[in-house]
Amino acid sequence: MTSTPITLITGGSRGLGAAMALALARDGHDIVLTYREAASAADAIGTQIQALGRRALALPLDVADASSFPAFVERLEQGLAAWGASRLDGLINNAGAGAHASFAETTPAQFDMLLNILLKGPFFLTQALLPLLADGARVLNISSGLARFTIPGYGAYAAMKGAVEVLSRYQAKELATRGIRVNTLAPGAIATDFGGGAVRDNAELNRFVASVTALERVGEAEDIGGAAAALMRPGAGWITGQRVEASGGMFL
Repeated sequence: MTSTPITLITGGSRGLGAAMALALARDGHDIVLTYREAASAADAIGTQIQALGRRALALPLDVADASSFPAFVERLEQGLAAWGASRLDGLINNAGAGAHASFAETTPAQFDMLLNILLKGPFFLTQALLPLLADGARVLNISSGLARFTIPGYGAYAAMKGAVEVLSRYQAKELATRGIRVNTLAPGAIATDFGGGAVRDNAELNRFVASVTALERVGEAEDIGGAAAALMRPGAGWITGQRVEASGGMFL
């Protein structure tokens, strides 16, 4: 990494992505964050990053549209050049979406939406960004505890996240010649607005999650931000090809 590492976080305008962006800024990273529609929210996170003494750049990106990636890379190159930089030291593939439906009721449209956002997007975005990733860079792909334990209604979502975990191991192997480390971070149930905010706002669900979690509470976005920052630090340089679950010990 350079003396001032630059990390790109997809879906960084809210929730886990915003928490990761702020945690990494506190660790001394300049941050590029992407958003799909929420430009004002992205700008607000950028303002918080700048208040921490770091640089921030917010760029629009639809991770479901792989055809848009070359144009995005051009905009990113221009933004980095304005900072006097040309390389990324970190990439966190965080942008996501959910769909709750039983296996029997999952539609092809739901499946394709999840495939494009959760698997095809990170696959081809990382590929497109390879020329901009510095040797020795860190890539962190966000998975889910649902790839380990099962809760009915999340089969398609979890299948995509399981595929991301396999992909991460292949990336770790194939990119190791450049010293690039690739890991997976798998959050448990977190109190954010994801999935309509059910874990955060549904008291019965919140109590259930706490009851099956060793640390006896629901996770917060800051828990995941801190875990992501830890995996991106120089001291974690001997960790690659691994799945790290940050769930507070859910369903042990």
